[in-house]
Amino acid sequence: MTQSIRVLIADDQRVVREGLTMVLGLLHDVDVVGAASDGDEAVAMAEQLHPHIVLMDLRMPRCSGIEATRILRERTPDAEVVVLTTYSDDRSVLDALRAGARGYLTKDAGGAEIREAFQQVLDNRAAIDPVVQHHLIDNITTAAPSPPSAPPPTEELTPREVEVLGLIAAGLSNSEIAEKLVISEGTVKSHVNRLLAKINLRDRAQAVAYAYQHGLA
Repeated sequence: MTQSIRVLIADDQRVVREGLTMVLGLLHDVDVVGAASDGDEAVAMAEQLHPHIVLMDLRMPRCSGIEATRILRERTPDAEVVVLTTYSDDRSVLDALRAGARGYLTKDAGGAEIREAFQQVLDNRAAIDPVVQHHLIDNITTAAPSPPSAPPPTEELTPREVEVLGLIAAGLSNSEIAEKLVISEGTVKSHVNRLLAKINLRDRAQAVAYAYQHGLA
């Protein structure tokens, strides 16, 4: 029997917590183990309940979702964070991904979309709402040119590693990257591990943020 996905909800609005609990409770393989009203409570409950996923709002009293995500990455590294928020601006997205979130959805997402995001992050893939991705790309492509500065660390990467990084940012899995580049999945894994080490990133979600920040997505 397949193990249920244990989910902790963190949102300061009671009606949202109750609504998400009801919606996710209708999914046969999702088990909502708790609901927190702020970031501090989310951290404490995650340490006690050991969820697979923390579904995190960003703007909460006392401890924000971004700060709670940073703490969770240190204290409960096995719990993946998926942000669910009304905010889709590029600063919120990048701050959440830098803090360690693996997924970023807006509150327009339905139960099926949220469930798919859970699966993606549990498969070690970043799950970012397509509308949010397009928003980030639009901001990058329409932004005014920056003044000359030190070259980005991507100069340390090989052309193939830069290509793999861009495909990670596009949401492709290792097997999909392997198929697209006509190489083995093992080779893709080697490229991913090397590029993460070279530019000092922890995981694929941070790689997505890095790719958007440097115009590689």
